Amino acid sequence: MAASSRRAVVTGIGALSAIGSDAASFWKSLRAGRGGIRAIEGFDTSGLSSRIGGQIRDFDAKKYIDKKDRKALRVMARTVQLGVAAAQLALDDGKVDKTKLDPTRFGIEFGSGLISTELEELGDAALLCVNGRPGYIDMEKWGEQGLANIAPLWMLKYLPNMPACHVSILHNAQGPNNTITENDVAGLLALGEAYRILIRDQADFFLVGGAESKLNPLSLVRQCLFEPLSKRNDAPEKAARPFDKQRDGVVLGEGACVLVLEDREHALRRGAHIYAEVVGFGAAFDRGRTGSGLARAIRAALTDAGIGPEDVDHINAHGIGSIESDAWESRGINEVFGKRATPAAVFAPKSYFGHLGAGGAMLELAASLLGMQHGVIPKTLNYEEPDPACPVAVIAGSPRRVEKPYVLKISVTPMGQCAALVCRSENVGQLAESP
Repeated sequence: MAASSRRAVVTGIGALSAIGSDAASFWKSLRAGRGGIRAIEGFDTSGLSSRIGGQIRDFDAKKYIDKKDRKALRVMARTVQLGVAAAQLALDDGKVDKTKLDPTRFGIEFGSGLISTELEELGDAALLCVNGRPGYIDMEKWGEQGLANIAPLWMLKYLPNMPACHVSILHNAQGPNNTITENDVAGLLALGEAYRILIRDQADFFLVGGAESKLNPLSLVRQCLFEPLSKRNDAPEKAARPFDKQRDGVVLGEGACVLVLEDREHALRRGAHIYAEVVGFGAAFDRGRTGSGLARAIRAALTDAGIGPEDVDHINAHGIGSIESDAWESRGINEVFGKRATPAAVFAPKSYFGHLGAGGAMLELAASLLGMQHGVIPKTLNYEEPDPACPVAVIAGSPRRVEKPYVLKISVTPMGQCAALVCRSENVGQLAESP
């Protein structure tokens, strides 16, 4: 690809999570070291092994959508509603006047995953077909009676490309539009793709996001059966423990984050505030989860950014809190950063709001971008005892002053997909705070 003078910058942050309903409240919680992991409310969890999570309370999607468009909410699952709300928050934070955008160069990129059905959507239909045998569905009855009791537009609520579809329709975005469905790395891959499209001069302006709610009854049952979830139900505020020796599993959550990403000249012309510039991106596959694939992704991102490990202020880690995942992530980090005299600082934001799947990477990156602007990176919660299997220098105990303009964000999946992205702060410590 020929060299380009175009540069991709972040000019708006729409953050929606258990610790804040916009960028300002999100940062306030991070700065105060206040997490959002609580006992799950809203449905009965008494029969589940894990009954805690990062739940957004009192969410009302109508607050984020014009009255004339609210009928669309009927065909939006909660995950979709979260993504739509975060997109509006990003536009508001970026002070974007949509009437001055060229819609044909206004793109949408979203990271998305499996959107679980609400029980009431299929429950009545399923009950007609059990024939008195719990756990068994009579498929003949399902065809004769069950399907007739499912709403015709049922599937449109749960397709993973729906966040991008609804956001593009609501905001008249007619440019490049894509949804990445690669689990925990989906959001970061979406941002990497938008970054490259902007650099190629195929768009001027993007809304890039990720959204997911893992606190759906159907999803939670499945996760309890097949995922290594934390069982600290009696101490939820202590349950999310990335890289800590006493971690006992993942804590689930829900949320969304959308960033305004645009060409730098485009941003300057409209007088936008610039949080940071995306300067490097890389991806790889770590088949054996040894850490070598993650290291390749990190090196690719650093090379793309034109910097070395010594230039990175801190690493925004995946830090999911599982025994195995944190260990192999640490090996990948150490393969690139381990030979330095001063260990690279590691920040693990999931300790605040839990594991959001496809919605996590963007929200985690937003935490670092806000920290770079304020000149201080929040502490990781619940990191109390270092684990020899995770020899990384976790920012814990107290926040840490920002010392360099570059942050590295990494994400991985249980299957071994890896992504890494480098951002450079335009104004380190613009709103400087003491640690």
